[in-house]
Amino acid sequence: MRKLTTSICAAGLLAMVMAAPAVAGAKEDQLALGKAVYLNKSRGNCISCHAINDPDATQAGNQGPPILSMKMRFPDKRKLRAQIWDATKNNPLTIMPPLGKHWILSEEEIDAVVEYVYQF
Repeated sequence: MRKLTTSICAAGLLAMVMAAPAVAGAKEDQLALGKAVYLNKSRGNCISCHAINDPDATQAGNQGPPILSMKMRFPDKRKLRAQIWDATKNNPLTIMPPLGKHWILSEEEIDAVVEYVYQF
């Protein structure tokens, strides 16, 4: 029984070590998608209203709050996602479109934008 338990633990540890590069690659892919959506004027168009400290964001708007101190402003990442999904829920007079509620962005794109902006 002890050999079986040791074998199972070793197999699980090996699987986690082998999966680590794939997880890191998936995270990088998600950040790249989030950045692409954020900067793309035909998709999320976040850049038209929100300033962000990214060298590729050369024409940021100033209508919405700047994307900074996101971890401090949104300690719970789910609240940030909910804000992106439907900003009208917290502020009915907002000019931010409900990106998820109106299917402007897919679930995957919203998750990617959340990850991208959360690093600032």
